[in-house]
This record gives sequence, C-alpha cells and structure tokens, in this order.
Amino acid sequence: MRLQRVNRLNEIAAAEWDALVPDDNPFLSHAFLDALERHGGVGETTGWLPWHITCRDPTGRLLGVAPLYLKFNSYGEFVFDWGWAEAYRRHGQPYYPKLVSALPYTPATSPRLLLASDQADPAATARALIDFILDEAHRHGLSSVHWLFPASADLAPLRAAGGLLRQGCQFHWHNRGYRDFQDFLDTFTAKRRKTLNRERRRVRETGLELALLSGREASEAQWQHLHRFYRATFDRLGGVATLSLPFFLDVAAALGERIVLVLARAGGREVAGAISFRSATTLYGRHWGCLADYDSLHFEACYYQGLEYCIDNGLQCFEPGAQGEHKIARGFLPALTHSVHWIADAGFRQAIAAFLARETPAVQAYARNLLQHSPYRDENTPDAPAVAGP
Repeated sequence: MRLQRVNRLNEIAAAEWDALVPDDNPFLSHAFLDALERHGGVGETTGWLPWHITCRDPTGRLLGVAPLYLKFNSYGEFVFDWGWAEAYRRHGQPYYPKLVSALPYTPATSPRLLLASDQADPAATARALIDFILDEAHRHGLSSVHWLFPASADLAPLRAAGGLLRQGCQFHWHNRGYRDFQDFLDTFTAKRRKTLNRERRRVRETGLELALLSGREASEAQWQHLHRFYRATFDRLGGVATLSLPFFLDVAAALGERIVLVLARAGGREVAGAISFRSATTLYGRHWGCLADYDSLHFEACYYQGLEYCIDNGLQCFEPGAQGEHKIARGFLPALTHSVHWIADAGFRQAIAAFLARETPAVQAYARNLLQHSPYRDENTPDAPAVAGP
C-alpha cells in the first residue's frame, strides 16, 4: 500500500474520491469539500488546514481516503474540548495544533474512513489509514487526533488503535413508513398533536408564503437572500459566518437536488430561509436565518417542511443539527452520537479517560430521561435501550 498526505483536495480526481463516498453523502463529496478549500471555508484564516490521507494499491488504484484537517482551534467542530485545551495550557503544554477528522462546521454522522467496497481487505486499508494518521501525529509532535461524528462501522478500528470513545446527544427523526404527514402526526399524543397543528396554523395565519426549492432551482437572487439570512443568525449569536455566497453558489450548481431549501416570503419579499442537504437516505438541517420574529416560523421552515419532504421522498432519517431539546416535542428523539480521541501524552490520556468515564453515564442518563418527554403515544415511542449506544 502507498499512503500519502494531500494538502489540497483538487490533487485527487473528483471521480476517484466520489467513488468511495457512500449513500451519496453531500458533505463528503469532492464538490463540497473542494469548494470549502477554494472559497476560504477552510484554510489558514479559519484554522482548518487540509491534511487529507490517501491509500493506493501498487497499481495506483485508490483504496481509501480519510478527510483530515490540522486544527489550530476548536471552532466549528461541535464536540467541545475547550476544557481539555485549558488543562494543557495550565500544565504548560500546547494542545493546538491537533488533527481532526470531521466535516467542517457540520455535526452530521458519516464515515470518516472512506473505503473502496470491492477491495479484497477493506479492514486492512482502514488500519493502514489510521496507522498513517497516528504516525503523522507522532512525526509532527501533535497533542491529539480526533474523529468527530464517525459512522458506527468506524468505531471498532479507531478504538483498537487506542482511541477513547466519547458520546454526545442529538435529536433525530426516523421514518417508520409514514404514508403522509398526517399519518406521522397520528402517532402523537392528542396534546402534542394539537400543539403542532396550532404552530403550523399560526404560520399560515400570518400570511407567510413558503416555497420548497432544490439548490439548482434557486436563483442567484434567492441565494443572496439565503446567504443574508445565514449571516444574520451568526451576527445575532456572536459567531462567524465562515461560508461565502460564492461557496453556496458553487455547491448548489454541483449538488443540485442534494440541497433542499425553504424560503419564506411576507409582503412580497423574502424574510427567512432554511438550508438543508440530503443524501440518498437522510436529510440534514444545516442553516437558518430570519429578518424578524414570526410566530412558529422556525419550527415550520426548519422541521415540519423537512419532515414532509422526508416522508414524500422516502428518506429514512432527518438529522436537524446539534442540540435543541425543543426538537423533542416536534418528533425528534434523543440519539447518541460518538467521537473518538487519540491522546499522545500518557498522563493526559489517563486524565481524559477518567473524565469520559464520568461523562458517559451522565450523557446516557440525559438521553434516557429526555426520551420520557416523547410526543409519541406509548406504542410508538422506542424503548430506552435504543439510546444506550455501543
């Protein structure tokens, strides 16, 4: 096997890379990751330096890749390790830079080891990629390597290489074969069903007009509005709107139907919008913004429109983004997410392992307790072990 670090994604042919991407995942696509690099979403100014790893056989065939970044901060990761960084600082050791395998600014579960499905020994390729990444960390004196929101199939080889498992909690929806939105709503308790119907009615009563568009269908003017809404949310929350309008226009042209947009109009002008992405099986809610406060519009644009889209298009899962206990009342139930962390220093590794031993049962208890607030009737609510995780 020939392993190599690649500092720009355009050094790898798009067809080669995309042939390894499962489920038509938009965030792992060459177009999405390359657009991040070309339009400054990652790079020196953001603290995300591309360090992608490739594995080829002796003939040059691409057997596997690992999207990877050298990070100088913890921004845009959604797995919070600032406390770890502070502990390093207090002990006079550098935590940054570190290596991170993640989708920048995207807390979505997906593979972190992309493997050719028709190779003789994919497990050997996975081990080779992991070993090479750890060698890179040793060679450059890095504090740690972090795999964020990996698919469940990645967990065993990452842990076998010495990674520490960490759990988090998001709120996901699963399609249980619903015929339409009303069929889904009929699984709710009467109280919760009434609340959701009232929220949808309030949006209609304001006179707002909602349009559902694909990325390709949206005009440049509509994308300008959507980008303005996206920036407004970060301005309001004190964050940094890293993704530029040219980035969105590029990925819209490349991904087309894999981008799902909701635009709201009032008085003949656009006032709010939501940006989601989809794979072959899953809808991912990503960005939202609004110019004014409209009763229940956030729930309609970000959740109910997406749920209807999933049901109408046969998608099996809806991941609406990180955090948000308010999602439970709208049909999204607690789901454990995972990250795996390799720590170079033995003392810090021991301390972090002890911290995770305390944190993990607390996260699992949090998920189990929130499940008690399910809006579904008892016969439609999964049992608590569904959130127990591996």
